[in-house]
Amino acid sequence: MNTSITRHTLAVLVDNEAGVLSRVARLFSGKGYNIESLAVGTTHDPAVSRITIEVITDERQARLICNQLRKLICVHSVKRLSSERAIRRELVLIKVSAPTHEVRNEVIQIANIFRSSIIDVSTGTITLAVIGDDSKAEAIQNLLSEFGILELVRTGTVALERGQYTIDEQTKEKGEFDYGKNVL
Repeated sequence: MNTSITRHTLAVLVDNEAGVLSRVARLFSGKGYNIESLAVGTTHDPAVSRITIEVITDERQARLICNQLRKLICVHSVKRLSSERAIRRELVLIKVSAPTHEVRNEVIQIANIFRSSIIDVSTGTITLAVIGDDSKAEAIQNLLSEFGILELVRTGTVALERGQYTIDEQTKEKGEFDYGKNVL
């Protein structure tokens, strides 16, 4: 039995209604699981929202969480995204102190290296938008910390599977959601 604790990314399609996110979050807190990352938004269907949840658990706990999510009436679909087949991204906004022309130039050079966007400039600050995985966000944050990070906000991870795989019923792999099997 695999008892290693790892990060699991869950994609959950739910009704786009008031209170649904609260019900989903209560499921995690009621069982004592900490949500590491949470991102929610409507899909191409305005009646459906997609929640991307990251949780650190072992395999058994991840299967249990998926099964419990599926029992909620507001949940349409639940899929665990494998790290090998998932594209994971996060948006990070970072406001950095840049009181001099020289500091602004250094921050701009770092922004260019990380392919981030400069979204605001004032006489004393520069605000960057960084899109990438955890390691990219942490790397630029570490470099910019020497200039003085005034504010930082992260959206939480969003994820999609690569290629033809989707969360829709038509593309699910046969046996993917068989309860009791180790295929989740």
